Amino acid sequence: MDRRRQSRVFVDLPVQIWGMDSYSRPFMQPASLRTISGRGATLQCVDARLKPGDVVDVLYEGTKAQFRIVWCGKPGTEMAGEVGVENLSSEVALWDVDPQRCAAAAGQG
Repeated sequence: MDRRRQSRVFVDLPVQIWGMDSYSRPFMQPASLRTISGRGATLQCVDARLKPGDVVDVLYEGTKAQFRIVWCGKPGTEMAGEVGVENLSSEVALWDVDPQRCAAAAGQG
């Protein structure tokens, strides 16, 4: 059974992320969005050492929002470099895709 509260949409969108890693060192790097939902996303190609609870800034097409790390893929697995994030900037719409509508349209096709 799927524990997700919101529908996800698979995407491949380039973003820039930055913040403080788990060693309290600043980092900045390119990454990409793999999935998006109304309140969160999955980032991939993340090299920085992060842990749940850390906060990162995400820049997409000139718009910035803060996200909290919810989960991190374990090193040495196929999910290494993936990070689940939750939007802390509820007033900022980082992407103009409505995941609910996309999921409904995909189900009808």
